[in-house]
Amino acid sequence: MGLGYNIRTMFDRLTSSLSAALKSLSGRGRLTDDNITDTVREVRLALLDADVALSVVKTFTDAVKARAIGVEVVKSLTPGQAFIKVVHEELTRLMGEPSTGLNLRAQRPVVVMLAGLQGAGKTTSAGKLARWLIEKQHKKVLMVSTDVYRPAAILQLQTLAAQVGAGFAPAHASELPVAIAKRALTEATLQAYDVLLLDTAGRLHIDAEMMAEVRELEAAVNPHERLFVVDSMAGQDAVNAAKAFNDALSLTGVILTKADGDARGGAALSVRQVTGKPILFVGTGEKSEALELFQPERIASRILGMGDVLSLVEQVQGQVDQEKAEKLAKKISKGKSFDLADLRDQLSQLQNMGGMSALLDKLPAQMQANAAAAAGAVNEKSLKRQMGIIDSMTPRERRRPELIDGSRKRRIAAGAGVQLPEVNRLLKQFDHMQKTLKKLAKGGMLKNMMRGMAGRMPPGLGR
Repeated sequence: MGLGYNIRTMFDRLTSSLSAALKSLSGRGRLTDDNITDTVREVRLALLDADVALSVVKTFTDAVKARAIGVEVVKSLTPGQAFIKVVHEELTRLMGEPSTGLNLRAQRPVVVMLAGLQGAGKTTSAGKLARWLIEKQHKKVLMVSTDVYRPAAILQLQTLAAQVGAGFAPAHASELPVAIAKRALTEATLQAYDVLLLDTAGRLHIDAEMMAEVRELEAAVNPHERLFVVDSMAGQDAVNAAKAFNDALSLTGVILTKADGDARGGAALSVRQVTGKPILFVGTGEKSEALELFQPERIASRILGMGDVLSLVEQVQGQVDQEKAEKLAKKISKGKSFDLADLRDQLSQLQNMGGMSALLDKLPAQMQANAAAAAGAVNEKSLKRQMGIIDSMTPRERRRPELIDGSRKRRIAAGAGVQLPEVNRLLKQFDHMQKTLKKLAKGGMLKNMMRGMAGRMPPGLGR
């Protein structure tokens, strides 16, 4: 879903457990050793339940308690809120600094090596990383796979390279991994590539043979970045694998995958602390654009139910067509009607941002219920149906909805594969929106409002 950062899914159990533990303190007039101790104990249990490593839990809760019984919390005017602030700050500190991406300050081609267990998502992450380097860093990227044990992995990487616009160095199952890597490095040098992305083979379990192979590859191509790719759903196994790979390779960073899955979040909190290496990226879906820089402060906010409004703003700015928004504002300000073609554009942009649920997920917990009620049941299916209804209309009907009589409605419903009441409901919503926008245009408020909203959905949709 691109910037539709679905990190809360990964931390669902931790979020609910911590929220329950901290809620009891939020309204306290004063804090005592007893109620701080009780809450810290609940926090400890919540972290352990989320598969956070025991050593990490102890470090974290000791730091929280030391600060909580100090002056900054006990003497605060709102000690409950001050305690939550301490938990947020320590959670952020635990996960490390915000990621700025890869360190590419080296002689070209910069070699980036991906390692990890089989099934962690290395090959998919390589494709995502290539796209990030090409689109965000404007780099020329060559990709190569040394996974001679799974020819399908080589073919998968070749397909991904074509999709994201990267070069691909061929490899064959009959070759030695080191020979493949050396040939790819030579090609990257001769063809003036900026980055060589090396996708290594994985195993279902850590073994001496795999570790020996990654060490050989490291010696052969001297990678500038050595990234450990870890499945966020692997729990304690992820931490053990991280230790083993760090001992073998001296890692420079971590990519956390499958953050949109049903994980408990322990890996994200543990891997950074156990390896001492930063989490650089988080994979949040299957698509090649679903890779994001790791932002610990935002993730800490989301774990504690505080939302992630900054990510929401960035998502809207990055995925809304600003030019279309400006044109729409000017059009209506000049007295021209908002038509069904305009509504189709708005629905499409909302769908591109992952639908209403993806936007609501970034709001603070206390705002979500009200926002969800206001937004109505605007889910992906309803968005597709509404766009299908508009697509079944003629261009003239989209420009002049007043022409749509009973027989036209029946034709539109049949073309869209929906029932007649759905067409009526959409037209009623549209009529409400059109009247609202006309009122705003008369007062001269619309242009400023549309700029402020960056083209987001006009009021009234989905009721």
